[in-house]
Amino acid sequence: MSEPGGSTVNTGDRVLVTGAAGFIGSSLVRQLRSRGAHVVAMVEPGGDRANLDGLDVESVDADLRNADAVSKAADGCRLVFHVAALYRFWARDPATFYDVNVTGTRNVLDAARRGGCERLVYTSTVGTLGVNGASTRSPVDETSYAHVDHLFGSYKQSKYVAEHEVLRAAAEGLPVVLVQPTMPVGPGDRGPTPTGRTVIEFLNGRIPGYVDTTLNIVDVEDVARGHVLAVERGGAGRSYILGGENLALRHVLALLAEVSGLRAPTRQFPGAVALGAAQLSELVEGRLLRRQPTLPLEAVRMSTTHMSFDDHRARSELGYTSRPPKEALERAARWFVESGYVRADRATRIRWEHR
Repeated sequence: MSEPGGSTVNTGDRVLVTGAAGFIGSSLVRQLRSRGAHVVAMVEPGGDRANLDGLDVESVDADLRNADAVSKAADGCRLVFHVAALYRFWARDPATFYDVNVTGTRNVLDAARRGGCERLVYTSTVGTLGVNGASTRSPVDETSYAHVDHLFGSYKQSKYVAEHEVLRAAAEGLPVVLVQPTMPVGPGDRGPTPTGRTVIEFLNGRIPGYVDTTLNIVDVEDVARGHVLAVERGGAGRSYILGGENLALRHVLALLAEVSGLRAPTRQFPGAVALGAAQLSELVEGRLLRRQPTLPLEAVRMSTTHMSFDDHRARSELGYTSRPPKEALERAARWFVESGYVRADRATRIRWEHR
């Protein structure tokens, strides 16, 4: 049974998932299909949809920026999960972040409103929260507001604006719940995400050391299940961090070493060194050569920040749980190896802890 105001996912329910072929989106699709929902899987035209292979869904090509296409995809859907976003640390035209993440979100909100959607779950990000003063042992929660000048990069800034569009819609009566995933890992991370790239770089032996930072590691399947819990039990207009365990980066690398049998780096680098290299990369490659920087400044700024979060609200109000980070990291590492992201000479050196 759902909590008062919630919406139970029933067999045959028509449910829209935007970004359905993505990392979180495809895992969510599997969760919904396991409950018997009829999933309308909205995917970017021309995008990679391999994560949907073998899934019985109604696939719809629609660009978030096309209001008519989004409206048609949402038509007749009882529930909507807006997961899609432009998630990267650099683009030749920064306005693209706002076109997709803000205008696209407005289009989804309008479509849900016109279609009489019973409830909408919006996938935000912990990047919109303030982490000043956070540490591995001192996490922040949903009440921690960000200083605007600390919202580094167009991704965070556009998601911050989009989140306010969602909250505005909630204040006007649209039944919206917000979820804020931390750093998910696991199968299907085809991008890969920044956290997934850390796993890949470790497996390929390209991490010579680490900086003093904190990551909140969570399995993507737990995040997907948290989305379903949010639609069923979440409070309208309320936000929920969907996380796992806060770990120092050196601890994350040590866990990867345990599950793979590969050596973990032991050298710690000052954060200032990484920031200096990223600023140079952004200037030369990003601004002068107009190509993706090898070290995106936003990514390095994040890597030198303690991204430590308290998800007690989701656990107490939604009944949310997460598996141990070691298990999540092993699932991710195995998928990256099996999917060809790891060099053959490195893959042959791996000795999995669990056969």
